Amino acid sequence: MKRILMIATGGTIASKNNGDGLTPALTSRELLDCVPEIAELCRVTTLQPFNLDSTNIGPEHWLEMAEIIERNYSTYDGFVITHGTDTMAYTAAALSYLIQNSPKPIVLTGSQKSAYLRDTDARRNLADAFAFCADNDAFGVHIVFDGNVILGTRAKKTRTHSYNAFSSVDYPNTAIMRDGKPFYYIKENKGKPEFYHSLNNKIFVLKMIPGLKADIFDYLENSCDALIIESFGTGGLPDYGDGEFFARLKKFLELGKTAVLTTQVEREGSSLDTYEVGRKLLKCGRVLEARCMTLESVVAKLMWILSFAETNEIERLFYTPIGKDIF
Repeated sequence: MKRILMIATGGTIASKNNGDGLTPALTSRELLDCVPEIAELCRVTTLQPFNLDSTNIGPEHWLEMAEIIERNYSTYDGFVITHGTDTMAYTAAALSYLIQNSPKPIVLTGSQKSAYLRDTDARRNLADAFAFCADNDAFGVHIVFDGNVILGTRAKKTRTHSYNAFSSVDYPNTAIMRDGKPFYYIKENKGKPEFYHSLNNKIFVLKMIPGLKADIFDYLENSCDALIIESFGTGGLPDYGDGEFFARLKKFLELGKTAVLTTQVEREGSSLDTYEVGRKLLKCGRVLEARCMTLESVVAKLMWILSFAETNEIERLFYTPIGKDIF
């Protein structure tokens, strides 16, 4: 039987109502006891580094999870992380950059309702996560949720209440779970894992709204190393007759900082050379284009790159595909 390390981090799946709303309370062992049939699939060891609502999980926790996996990598055949749904896609993306080319599966799952409740999706999601993790063809970082197996760089939470909470954006599912077994659409050649140990979280996501003023750059210039501009449609910056946004972005780039253009539209990505507002943005300096990357992957990839790369390497690394994150 495969040996699986379960890393419990909290989330709705582990929550109870404490009188002020749901908060993580169940332990890793209590979660595992909810699905006794997992014992027939694999041998499980549990570990609980923290028990948090995923709203409270950030880069320091991603690094801790990656460190736990690296420390135990030779001992176990795979890893299941139970996690809250709200930031699960960010964690999956971050782990995809911190642990690259893993031949062993690193599976994140959770639920929309607590495992403590009778009517919950937690038991199915846990069973599917362990079934996928114990499969001989499983690999890499994935989210397993509502029967879908989604690459860590392609996952996005697209529903707040429904059981089918996660979607694979602009890329097929790796597999779907049928009767407790994965049915694969995509299989990968297994390589040698590469572990990384740092992130730079001095990144700001600027969501454009009509009428936003360019003086936001007064803050950005002093507070971040990289800016992600979440623009409209295929991408661009507004020109309200004064060209101020373009001038401020050009100055931001001249300070040696990095800017990435992405879109608020969930699917099909950016295309800066389509409209004048996009082409004018490209003339401001070296603006990277996220194309069809998810915002979660853009954030995590920039944190990874900026933690170690020289300025002249940022563009090459950003456009280098990792885990099918960019095309």
